[in-house]
Amino acid sequence: MPENDSLGFVQVSLTPQQRFEEYLQSRGMRNTEQRRTLIEHIFSHHQHFDADQLIAQLPSKGEAGYVSRPTVYRTLAEFVDAGLLRKFELNGRAVYEHDYGYPQHDHLYCTQCQKLYEFQSDELIDLRNRVALEHGFRVNGHRLIIHGVCEACIKSRRRTKRKVDLI
Repeated sequence: MPENDSLGFVQVSLTPQQRFEEYLQSRGMRNTEQRRTLIEHIFSHHQHFDADQLIAQLPSKGEAGYVSRPTVYRTLAEFVDAGLLRKFELNGRAVYEHDYGYPQHDHLYCTQCQKLYEFQSDELIDLRNRVALEHGFRVNGHRLIIHGVCEACIKSRRRTKRKVDLI
């Protein structure tokens, strides 16, 4: 899924690697080579991904830097628990995105090309906060994914004429 980095970043005091190291130490766990490989790969660029897409990007069995499928799944759960990644469901699959050092945002999802577009909206945050206040609710966060068809897919659909349309 294509991504954009237009939302910027939030200033943080620790790198994702340092924050994860603190998380592991607080639980008496050690930082393995596989965990370091995964965190370096995931945080080297911004993209949304599922576990299978991540595994496909990593070295194969027998190659340097190989990480087994169970280790990938286990470590992704640790990254979520450590506050580094956010996990959400999209079409029945678990999708991950950067959470640490990345601003609150929402998504537009094209159901045709399956692209995710990120956006920020102060008006949406204001509405969320007003609704929460009306109900005496304390907000910890929210997730909004708007499903539809992107401009590129709408335009390509117009250009593709079906035989029945030409009659």
